[in-house]
Amino acid sequence: MDTAALTPECVEPLDGRLVQLLHQDASAEVFAQHLAQLEALPDGTPGKSAQTELVRMAMAVRNRLELLQQREQGMLAVIESAQDLSSRLNRTSLLRAIVAKARNLLGSDLAWLTTHDAERGEFHVVVAEGALSRSVTDMAARSDRGVVSIVMSTRLPFTTPDYLHDRRFPHDARLDDTFRDEGITALVGVPLVWDGEVIGLLFVADRYHRVHTAQSISILCTLATHAAVALRNARDFERASDALAKADAARAELERHLRSIQAAADAHEQMTSLLSRGASLAALCGAVAQLLGGSLLVLDEAAQVIARGSAESYAGDAAQRYAPHGEHSTDVARALRLSRQTGRSVQAYEVGDERCRVMPVIGGDDILGSVALFHRGELEEVAVRTLERSSSVIGIVLLSQERMEANKSRAVAALLRALVSPRQDEAALMADRAGRLGVDLAQPLALLLIEMDSPSAGYAARRFRAFPPQDDVLVDDIDGVLVMLCAASRAPELRLLATQWARSEMAAVHRGVASRPITAVAEIPAVYATLRRALGVLGRMGVQGHVIGQNELALYSTLFETHDRASLTTFLDATIGAVTSHDRKRGTELAATLLCYFDCNQNAKTTAQRLGIHVNTVRQRLATLEDLIGHWGSATRALELHIALRLWNLGSPA
Repeated sequence: MDTAALTPECVEPLDGRLVQLLHQDASAEVFAQHLAQLEALPDGTPGKSAQTELVRMAMAVRNRLELLQQREQGMLAVIESAQDLSSRLNRTSLLRAIVAKARNLLGSDLAWLTTHDAERGEFHVVVAEGALSRSVTDMAARSDRGVVSIVMSTRLPFTTPDYLHDRRFPHDARLDDTFRDEGITALVGVPLVWDGEVIGLLFVADRYHRVHTAQSISILCTLATHAAVALRNARDFERASDALAKADAARAELERHLRSIQAAADAHEQMTSLLSRGASLAALCGAVAQLLGGSLLVLDEAAQVIARGSAESYAGDAAQRYAPHGEHSTDVARALRLSRQTGRSVQAYEVGDERCRVMPVIGGDDILGSVALFHRGELEEVAVRTLERSSSVIGIVLLSQERMEANKSRAVAALLRALVSPRQDEAALMADRAGRLGVDLAQPLALLLIEMDSPSAGYAARRFRAFPPQDDVLVDDIDGVLVMLCAASRAPELRLLATQWARSEMAAVHRGVASRPITAVAEIPAVYATLRRALGVLGRMGVQGHVIGQNELALYSTLFETHDRASLTTFLDATIGAVTSHDRKRGTELAATLLCYFDCNQNAKTTAQRLGIHVNTVRQRLATLEDLIGHWGSATRALELHIALRLWNLGSPA
């Protein structure tokens, strides 16, 4: 029956029609139309009152059905969130599902969830849905501003139909700008509470004025409770996962460490086995290099390579490019000093993708040398320990070699000391011992003494004895000086060899003196004493890089044997100081020219030929020299200048 057909004369019963409308889930507007038409009839119309009450009862039934339906939807949402809570372990996914359900259930425009940052006293958005701009996901609300301040103080939900104009709480200008840009008007927020502590907030918002029912807020609170449980469960799961991952990592690290310990034990056993079998230094060096996967150099005390080895799989070439006095020698020396202080190996330098780690080799209180490992990447601690243990094993081998070398050279050392001693042994006995060592004491002999700052004379003696052929030369360290005795005919060759070796291989600061031919063995002690005094003169004169002949040094020894370095410097400054100063400032060679001029018996033409310059150039230089130091026409003045120039030349670096 159509309500439009209702007339004052006849009001048909609406019972069946109302039941049909309730069954069809008709909207509230349909029932309102029926009620309006009935109320529009005259008051005396038969059945009006009963039918009007019937429509109102139907509307009440519909409202209760709608409320029950909302409650059912809310319960379904709660059940679904509970299922999500039990089935999801990913924190972000679970919170996103809860926010989506809150927004859909309340039919709101947007929703978001925040978590509490206790250190900053702020709530930060972790999940948002329905926002038009990114500013919502970047929101951070202070605990004493906005809706957050009320929820934090009451631990209860809070709703406002017009957030921007609500004066019940202090506003945050940044949040107001965000809400204004997003068009947010109505807002409801509920706390996420766990053990009495607010750990987060759940918000739903609309872009129009809206008042939420108690039922909606109740459902939102239930979702917030689920979210709090989800946060705690997710955090606990993350902590458990982290703990499990750490446990797995610790187990893997323990397994790796055990493998490393086993490898270290195997390495130690292998090195010990090689040592017990009397393996050579080269074999031991190669085995250690193979164990460490790099290239290994064994250096003596002067940083010279005495053994090397490389792993088969190692392709680096930094070890081949190592030079004892190269660009990284300072780095190696510094690292070795630090290593001696700490007792551990130290990285010396890095070139390209290769690194050099060094460790001194100690024998008693002396440094026998060092080991240098070239490798790529970081070395594990066990590998570092293996390198450091290998230095001890290599030290045993070097000590053994040194002992063998000392046994071989003991006879040489004893004979040489007997020859230079003022109390010589019997001549026949010494001649017999020298003959067995390849030296004929009946021929003219020569002594060569060399003093060096570094390395030690003992090291120099060991190295020099290894140079072939040295069968007819006696070499040893006597009181810190390298002493060599040979046939006088070999003296020039030996002098040149010693000088070149000290300069090129050692880069050592050295000075030496070679004797004149010695015709009788009995003369050796006196000559030796004279040469030792001559070395002192060379040191006071500042001579470096020269081995001077005894005849050449005789005059200076007589004149300056009792003078110290300061008095010699004063003599030079007073005599030719103006010339040497002029040469330093202007880059000239006046001092060298004058020395050559005196050596050429003051003949300008011969001087020019020897210097390879024009004779007029020589005369011009001589004129300049005369302006600087005056005329040298007298024999006394010329001798003084010549001696000074000779001293200056001896003291100049080679």
